Amino acid sequence: QVQLVESGGGLVQPGGSLRLSCAASVSTFSTHAMGWYRQAPGNQRELVAHITGGESTFYADSVKGRFTISRDKNTAYLQMNSLKLEDTAVYYCSADYRGNRYWGQGTQVTVSS
Repeated sequence: QVQLVESGGGLVQPGGSLRLSCAASVSTFSTHAMGWYRQAPGNQRELVAHITGGESTFYADSVKGRFTISRDKNTAYLQMNSLKLEDTAVYYCSADYRGNRYWGQGTQVTVSS
């Protein structure tokens, strides 16, 4: 079992920044991949970014150049810059570990003027 706890969400104005954190109960370097997903009301959950064991990263086209995924031993991060109204969603952290995908409880990000 892997426990994931997200933090860092909140209310921010367009153009602002937030840094999300995901504290994991296992070393993030022991996972196959760590990811960030988001789900806006009425929409399906979508992949925002992930980082693999080989440190390869992937970003959704909608966030390329604005968001950065990173990690240290027990925490994954999502630095979000130049936030837009359409980035409003609940953001979830995921961990692929020993053949299973684990999820955090989510953190709300609201971009509003």
